[in-house]
Amino acid sequence: MSDGDIPATRTEIPIEVVGSRQGMFGGRGTGDTSGFGGLVSPIVLPGPSSRPYGGWFDEVADELEGALEEQGLDPADAILKTVVDRAELTFHVRREHLLQVARTLRDDPALRFELCLGVSGVHYPSDAGRELHAVYHLRSITHTRLIRVEVTAPDADPRIPSVVSVYPTNDWHEREAYDFFGIVFDGHPGLTRIMMPDDWLGHPQRKDYPLGGIPVEYKGAQIPAPDQRRSYT
Repeated sequence: MSDGDIPATRTEIPIEVVGSRQGMFGGRGTGDTSGFGGLVSPIVLPGPSSRPYGGWFDEVADELEGALEEQGLDPADAILKTVVDRAELTFHVRREHLLQVARTLRDDPALRFELCLGVSGVHYPSDAGRELHAVYHLRSITHTRLIRVEVTAPDADPRIPSVVSVYPTNDWHEREAYDFFGIVFDGHPGLTRIMMPDDWLGHPQRKDYPLGGIPVEYKGAQIPAPDQRRSYT
């Protein structure tokens, strides 16, 4: 079955509310310059899905769980939850088992997710104990399938195993997630900043990063920093 045969979006998906967002982007402690300062919306994450997931999703989940069992690892300990949302399959994996799960997804003949398209960081300050999320996008060229693997870490211990030994092309992606979110990828061959200067303080895409303080210069004009602009609140 190909990507074009993925199951239709479910009409009833369990949700988990982990906080609320004020304004358009959730920034705090600065004046609102977007005009949406009065907007308050919940931060909602999809909850675990129940079987059957539909289509080839069950086949992939069964194969992954069976392969982990053969390796002596309890799938219920490694996979915290399996989510089917918007016709996409995501395995939420305990961080200490990430490397074993990644190798299994890559090497098992019935899975063969040979390509990792990168890792994206997400910061949910109100998601207590798992504020930092790392999301991996895996593609099977053999079977023409696309899934995600998601791992979390607390702000107090922002460490996740590097998957560069499994997917070497993730090298620069992990450096970017470290640079912008402060996720420390243990075992990375050279975890240094990739966009910001080496002596930069903080991680700019975290929700608790202060907005403002640095003006943007253009040819013939200068845009003041956000905290120096007119506020609409």
